[in-house]
Amino acid sequence: MSFTEQSNVASNLRPDGGAVASAQALPRERVVADQIRVGMVFIEEGTPVPDSLVFESAPYSDGWRSVKNLNGYDLDRKIRSAGWTLFDLSHVNASVFGFDREKAVHRAVKRALAKTKSDSFNALEISQVAAKRFLGLSCVTVGARMRHVQESMFLLHDKQLARRNQARLAYSRADRGGYSKLAS
Repeated sequence: MSFTEQSNVASNLRPDGGAVASAQALPRERVVADQIRVGMVFIEEGTPVPDSLVFESAPYSDGWRSVKNLNGYDLDRKIRSAGWTLFDLSHVNASVFGFDREKAVHRAVKRALAKTKSDSFNALEISQVAAKRFLGLSCVTVGARMRHVQESMFLLHDKQLARRNQARLAYSRADRGGYSKLAS
């Protein structure tokens, strides 16, 4: 059984087309249908966006906001219509075990957000959510796509990424004994 099939078995489709985790929650657990769903987008706080882009968001985790009224496709379409770019980069998975399925889903999303931030990207789109129970523990796996919003159509044209790469290059040259502005 593929990961997508596992996601569909463990999830339930909502009327708006999104899938939800924890659709078969135990009586003591709450269904997380309104919180985490496939297509949901998280954007790092402070990320520059086009002035014409208006969306509803709410704080989710340290430095991240969840976009409420747009999924990944709609956000991409609106950003491109403003002349900006929403890059679709790599896929990241985060798995968590726990007794409470809802808390496990949130911890898995936080892990995926941490991986995205460590790679200097500023957005994340949930692509898969799978929740299973094994020996009384919930095993939740969240699959997500790292995204990056910027004005330029060239990925590394972002000023922050360019400064970071220049600093890395200067340090690597200094380590090899080459010319460096830091050495002078």
